[in-house]
Amino acid sequence: MNWKIPLYKVDWDKDDVRLVSNVIKRGMDWAIGPEIEEFEKLLSKYHQSNYCIVFNSGTSAGHAALLSLNLKPSSEIIIPSFTFIATANWPLMVGANPIFSDIEEETLGMDYLKLDSIISKKTKVIMPIHYGGNPCKINEIKRFAKEKNLTLIEDCAESIGATIGKRKTGTFGDMSILSFAGNKVLTTGEGGAIITNSKQIYEKLKLIRSHGRQINSNYFQTNETPNYVSLGYNWRMSSMTAALGISQFGKLEKLISKRKKNANYLSSKLKKHSKIILPLDYKNHKSVFQLYSIRIIGKNLRNDLMKFLKKKGIMSKIFFEPVHLTKFYSKNSFGKISLPVTEKISQQMLTLPMYPSLTKNDMNFICDSIDEFFETS
Repeated sequence: MNWKIPLYKVDWDKDDVRLVSNVIKRGMDWAIGPEIEEFEKLLSKYHQSNYCIVFNSGTSAGHAALLSLNLKPSSEIIIPSFTFIATANWPLMVGANPIFSDIEEETLGMDYLKLDSIISKKTKVIMPIHYGGNPCKINEIKRFAKEKNLTLIEDCAESIGATIGKRKTGTFGDMSILSFAGNKVLTTGEGGAIITNSKQIYEKLKLIRSHGRQINSNYFQTNETPNYVSLGYNWRMSSMTAALGISQFGKLEKLISKRKKNANYLSSKLKKHSKIILPLDYKNHKSVFQLYSIRIIGKNLRNDLMKFLKKKGIMSKIFFEPVHLTKFYSKNSFGKISLPVTEKISQQMLTLPMYPSLTKNDMNFICDSIDEFFETS
């Protein structure tokens, strides 16, 4: 469908084109070029972490993160069901089992108060997400992980730049996963990264990313015989992608500021509706509004509004349907659990368009259309 207002648009400028073109025009080092290390250094410094390693997607990064832990078969990994399906797939990719946790309503993140009821002797990892760029209660989850001797991996696919106090998401876990997919705050079309303070994990990730190859120089620029020391994959990010990431990173705070401004404007226009619950920052948690998701109270109202907006040419989407209720997970017995808050929230949730270049005219059209829906429903 040709949407009048899509769910997202990518902000780009001449710098993006120039930096990518420079890589293309030099005619070499399209892979393992200097842009890779530069992008990694920028991300590492931004998060004040010792190490960063980039990948060709956030999904590859998450898979690699779990592979680096050498988990035993049937190990258990606690995750929320209210997430993108990749979070749940990663445990299965390494022979582990996802254990679904319910969420709480203040941040829409994993409910740390319910973790004791699902932990077992097989539990090795806990992996919360920061929904839509809104930080979850990661301090409380971190305390639980430390008490139970669990590895904490933050799924920060949606939350680069979000903060709790002065501390950025991605700086609480043993590892943190970033995504640069097309709809993210910082996007390269596809791409991902892992940040960590562990040199041991970092060295494992380098091998996993590139065929298990141990080499200290550019593979394509040396006649040195490489040493293959482990099983690995080809999950490298291209130099063009990293160049785009460098350019986008230079605009990151500006992009976040525009998102926050647009979110505040939408909320100011929609707050009059008693049947809408707006996205709100929790205490000193500051969202980057990768998503602008509202909750619609009332049976069938959410779906009816979604259809109404579609007729107006305004795209909206449900982020997220519970993973444990998808066909794959329910038929494989993972769905035979009760997650009442997750299921309630998912039935209410509707994500509206959100991107830096969203204009006041666009936002007025969205809000006026929602006004019209409630006036006539």
